[in-house]
Amino acid sequence: MGIMSKILGGSGSRSVDDYVELDSDDFADAHAETGTQVHFAEIGDQSDVIPIKDAVYDGDFVIADITRHSTSDRTIEHVYDELRQVVQEVDGDIVQKGDDQIIVTPTGVKVSRQKL
Repeated sequence: MGIMSKILGGSGSRSVDDYVELDSDDFADAHAETGTQVHFAEIGDQSDVIPIKDAVYDGDFVIADITRHSTSDRTIEHVYDELRQVVQEVDGDIVQKGDDQIIVTPTGVKVSRQKL
């Protein structure tokens, strides 16, 4: 069986020897080379915005949990204002997903407003 037929799923039986067990420890060094990361954060008060801003300025994505606040809460309005200013400065994007998450993107990344 040639390599293309293996990739494209050509006919033939498969055995355990056709598969390789991958250990995530084998890829630990690969993470050090990654340029962009996705961070998860919780916003409890306005001071939680500082590490989010730093991450976006560094070119990373942030998905922030805002379940501690209602959408009419004054604190969350200030948080939105600060994060909007950051995404304008870096030409990123910010969207709210449902009532519980904000997604903030770095330079040149826009979030589609349409579902797939």
